[in-house]
Amino acid sequence: MPESLKPSVVGAAPAGSRDQQSAARAVRDMFTSIAPRYDLLNHVLSCNVDRMWWRRTARTFRHILGRADSRVLDLCCGTGDMTFALRREAGKSPARILGADFSHAMLQRAAAKSLAAQSVLDWIEADALNLPFPSAHFDLVISAFGFRNLADYDAGLREIIRVLRPGGECGILDFGEPQGPLGSLYRIYFKQVLPRIGTIISGVSGPYAYLPASVERFPSPPQMLERMKAAGFGEASWTPYTFGIAGLYRAKKAE
Repeated sequence: MPESLKPSVVGAAPAGSRDQQSAARAVRDMFTSIAPRYDLLNHVLSCNVDRMWWRRTARTFRHILGRADSRVLDLCCGTGDMTFALRREAGKSPARILGADFSHAMLQRAAAKSLAAQSVLDWIEADALNLPFPSAHFDLVISAFGFRNLADYDAGLREIIRVLRPGGECGILDFGEPQGPLGSLYRIYFKQVLPRIGTIISGVSGPYAYLPASVERFPSPPQMLERMKAAGFGEASWTPYTFGIAGLYRAKKAE
């Protein structure tokens, strides 16, 4: 959808939701329903490009991950793939990396993967709009393909900036809408092919029709950058990944 025609929205609105509370419940129920096949579907539907996006995002913040005293939050972490990418990039650094999500089913799988990999990570069940952390607590907050599902984007940004220390950084990795001939082909795949494959593999109808709708609803990069600045970030930028299929929003809290 052209930027000039894209409406300003509050947050995610799955089919049937009436308000922010019902939207949040619908999102939680969707992710609970697809949790058993979530990792497989991510890799299949992205042709494994998602792994590259996580690695690239983690490398962007290596200057924070390499510090011994860093505190890092992976927000809306799902089954933890971004969290694991951050841990790998941190290497031997004792930086504390925490994954948070409001889906218990997703966190169960993240914890099982962590145990199997003998990876030292912490997991907590938490609402991204009401985080159980003190203000100015983290050096870095990351959200990979989860922020788009919040019922209130501006409230989510305000909560991120609240828990960041002065000078702390935020990274939001999410889908975009590529333009031009490639964009036309991608939209055919994203809106027609992907939902069918996702439904067949997961055995659940609904969540994979919601995915393209949620991407189309999400603020465009210029709109998202304006929202980040309005929330209080002093610096904000967007870097497209893979021709704009995805992209990284990066922002810094003022010192």
